[in-house]
Amino acid sequence: MTDLLNAGAHVQDAAFEVAVPAQKALCGPDAIREALKTIPFSPGVYRMLGAKGEVLYVGKALSLKKRVSSYTRTNQLPERLRRMVSLTVSMEIVITRTEADALLLEANYIKRMKPRFNILLRDDKSYPWLMLTENHDYAQITKQRGKPVKGATYWGPFANAWAVNQTLNLVQRTFLLRSCSDAIFNSRTRPCLLYQIKRCSAPCVDRISKDDYSELVMQARQFLSGKNTELQQQLATEMERASEAMEYERAAAIRDRIRGFANMQNSGTVNPSSIDNADVVAIWQTAGETCIQVFFIRASRNNGNRAFYPVHAEDETPSDVLSAFLIQFYDNKPPPPSILVNCDLSEQKLLQDALSIRLGQKVEINRPQRGERKDVIEHATLNAREALERKLAENTGQRKLLEGVAKVFGLSETPQRIETYDNSHIMGQAPYGVMVVGGPEGFNKRAYRKYSIKGPVAPGDDFGMMREVMRRRFAKGASVTGESRPEDWPDLLLIDGGLGQYNAVKGVLDELGVTDIVMVAIAKGPDRDAGREWFFMEGRAPFQLPPRDPVLYYLQRLRDEAHRFAITTHRAGRSKALTKSELDDVPGIGAALKKALLNHFGSAKSVKQASLEELKAVAGISSETAVSIYGRFHPEWVREESRTALNP
Repeated sequence: MTDLLNAGAHVQDAAFEVAVPAQKALCGPDAIREALKTIPFSPGVYRMLGAKGEVLYVGKALSLKKRVSSYTRTNQLPERLRRMVSLTVSMEIVITRTEADALLLEANYIKRMKPRFNILLRDDKSYPWLMLTENHDYAQITKQRGKPVKGATYWGPFANAWAVNQTLNLVQRTFLLRSCSDAIFNSRTRPCLLYQIKRCSAPCVDRISKDDYSELVMQARQFLSGKNTELQQQLATEMERASEAMEYERAAAIRDRIRGFANMQNSGTVNPSSIDNADVVAIWQTAGETCIQVFFIRASRNNGNRAFYPVHAEDETPSDVLSAFLIQFYDNKPPPPSILVNCDLSEQKLLQDALSIRLGQKVEINRPQRGERKDVIEHATLNAREALERKLAENTGQRKLLEGVAKVFGLSETPQRIETYDNSHIMGQAPYGVMVVGGPEGFNKRAYRKYSIKGPVAPGDDFGMMREVMRRRFAKGASVTGESRPEDWPDLLLIDGGLGQYNAVKGVLDELGVTDIVMVAIAKGPDRDAGREWFFMEGRAPFQLPPRDPVLYYLQRLRDEAHRFAITTHRAGRSKALTKSELDDVPGIGAALKKALLNHFGSAKSVKQASLEELKAVAGISSETAVSIYGRFHPEWVREESRTALNP
């Protein structure tokens, strides 16, 4: 898997970047004409930059000069591209060996830089794989995300954790391979629960020989590699031999494995026998929105599916969106040798060449016209359509709620970003402030923020905590207003609290000069009864909303989500503080030395009270480290030593 994920890295090595800035006074087509003077006819990638150096657009070309020159003919461009050209003040290019290399590099840049005028795939998750370790006498089967582990074999990817867990459970039941870590494996003295429920053969306590376990590993590898028929025949023959030799317990165990094997073959919603290793990718567009469904088929089994909603202009065609999606989707993962799609693609041959470079072998993209493959792609298309219809229905309801929020609070436009703040602590301990973000697509959890309170907090000083959070949130961009205000600033600020919290936050915003953000405080009503909340905002007397108002319910959800996030964050910080030791603050003391000190003295308090000679006597503690530890807890000794050194 490591080689697959690193495939195509030579594109970066074979490319070199050239900055082609225009004159500062130039912008738009004039800036592009100026840049064209130094742009070659070579294949490569170009970036259009705005006035602040932000990347507006990333594109690739077989001939950079010919492609970029097309942007100077603005009368032939659609409105979206004319607007992009008008904002361009400079360009940067990267020269590559081939157009396929340029396509791979373009996808990498788009995912990393997220230009506003490109089709964007918002896919920041890592996909789970099934991993079989190879560097142990008793191989471990487990799931793995992120960076590949050296000396392991991988199968996947799987669409989600549920899909990989289902397969992992079935593999354990069928082939009885261990899933525990090496540390747990080495420390066992008796079989664990997995052995009792027949999901492990207990190699940790020698309930199975090394040769027999190796046989199970080989069979599991055969199955996961798609050699199903051969394995089934092998197991049936082995069961018959055991039965003839009157080894009935062994024959029964093999029979159970055959049954489990059959269950694995029948699992999943789509298991096409005519498709070995492929991704089934279907696109559906409605009302300017797009959903793309991806089904992962490996060894003729369905490894799950996932829906994607790429961001693009309303006039983008399904062909262009799907082409852009595929090259970005496989930017950080190896493509399968076959990709099935439900529409013809723009530059399909070029896309195949680029993905072949990524995989290191030929990749084919096909649009099935008949048979089982067509049935599979139609099934994926149906899933894409239904997922998009559900999303549009949800967004319609969300949009109505946001329009109601704008009406209730007198906003000039429907809010696109609502930030809700709350804080949590116990008697000033482990104080945290949090921000949660809501908008047209619901809660944006990637935008949530935690603020560990740095200043001293008196017990119950919620106002002081809120003031610190507001300064840290808005101080950096406070001097920027109007059209150039930071893009991540909210349209509405919702504070969990009453008039006191409102005044505390308003004081900070006034101090910073932030006057273009509407702020509202939401306080629980009498007896903290939900549905009787009071709202505080500038220019209006405190007011309430009808108890059954959908907008009130939405605002309660925002407030409750902030409260949940604050409590969770505080508890995590408090748990961390409980396990924190004074030894953690001593420079040069890592986990191993900390463990050695605690094992020797029994507690951090005893370490603190130990003499310098006692510290030096601990195994693994050098004289310099002992002096550092002793000095950390005896600052008066450090001062005395310093005076002695200066005045011998």
